[in-house]
Amino acid sequence: MIEKVRVLLVEDDPNLGSLLQEYLNAKGYDCQLERDGDKGFKAFLAGTFDICALDVMMPIKDGFTLAKEIRNTDKNIPIIFLSARSLKEDKIEGFQSGADDYLAKPFSMEELLLRIKAILRRTQGAPNIQIDVRNFNVGNLKFDYDRRLLIGGGDDQKLTSKEADLLKLLCENSNDVLERSVALNKIWKDDSYFNARSMDVYITKLRKYLKADPKLEIVNMHGRGFKLLTS
Repeated sequence: MIEKVRVLLVEDDPNLGSLLQEYLNAKGYDCQLERDGDKGFKAFLAGTFDICALDVMMPIKDGFTLAKEIRNTDKNIPIIFLSARSLKEDKIEGFQSGADDYLAKPFSMEELLLRIKAILRRTQGAPNIQIDVRNFNVGNLKFDYDRRLLIGGGDDQKLTSKEADLLKLLCENSNDVLERSVALNKIWKDDSYFNARSMDVYITKLRKYLKADPKLEIVNMHGRGFKLLTS
């Protein structure tokens, strides 16, 4: 049985969104529709998709911001913008946000389908495969994610499940910014104020554990998130 191509469609216009979803499903795709950028990002983190089709002007979180968050999480997944903003500057901003294509409204559903097929053809040679690494060398320490153990520095440190999940994300993004919203939605499934404060507590605990290697440091990136410095 051939697995259907999964499309994440984020469109706040209820009529257009439903129409596009029905059309793509009728053409053999598995299309999931979300109505705003915030719900779209949570759906992206919770599911597995082959391509994203994003409206630009949406409530809560616009399409450009959503695309950047998706790109911070997955460098390879194709993204196509669907937007009434058709100026050259808008298209440039869209591509700078990480888009593979930009389709100006109004457009025909047949054109959207052809563009999706073209993007998928280009990306078939470089499939969206992400290796799930479970063991990390963190400076002079070793981190065993499955056993939730931080090894080295004299005594091995047993981590809680959330400490291990957070350290894994920091390791996967070492020397790069781990966006606060990405960590909150992946681990807590919600980026509420309460969960953000909870994450800050876990960051403080991880800093304490990593003191076993003075070269390691978790720094705050104001307004964005955290960065694990390993060198």
